[in-house]
Amino acid sequence: MKILIMKLRILGALVAALTTLGPLAAHALPVADEDRVNIDFRRTTLVVRDIIASLKLYRDVLGMRVIYDQMIRTPTDKPDDETDRIRRLVFLQANDTYIGVIGLLEYQKPVKTQPLSRLAFEPGTSVQLFATTDLEAKFEAAKQVPGVVGISPPRVVNYPNYDGSGTIPVKVSIVSDPDGFILEINEPLVDLNIAHE
Repeated sequence: MKILIMKLRILGALVAALTTLGPLAAHALPVADEDRVNIDFRRTTLVVRDIIASLKLYRDVLGMRVIYDQMIRTPTDKPDDETDRIRRLVFLQANDTYIGVIGLLEYQKPVKTQPLSRLAFEPGTSVQLFATTDLEAKFEAAKQVPGVVGISPPRVVNYPNYDGSGTIPVKVSIVSDPDGFILEINEPLVDLNIAHE
């Protein structure tokens, strides 16, 4: 029991020391060629009510870059008043040019009017996870965006390490975007590439 208490004290001191070092870079190492699988998860597309409201969060607060912004008409060769459907599709990226893209899709004709649901952490729902180096500022800025709800302010959560031998301390916050999608905005307190080894 004394050894466990000593280990917990050492871990607590380590976490405290790491938090004084300042933010760690949010980055990923490439997967070794021999460990690669034959599929990439490239994009999640969120169907939204108001793409301008969504851009205030994903672009303006989280800092994602718009890499695609187009109107999609069906049929494509008709003027707007003769089309059956008009959609605006925006892609945003963080730090990778191939994966980790979020799409925002707004139906402008016909307008989709499904009621807003704030159902979270239930089967059939999803959580979008964003890692940052300035969680406190991003969480406060996100709460200022109309329609965003702060669900859980930043707090430290200790996740089990990949091999189960220790923990990975991460500051975690939860918000709901203007369309009810759940975002975890977190700040790892250790280098996750080291924690994964």
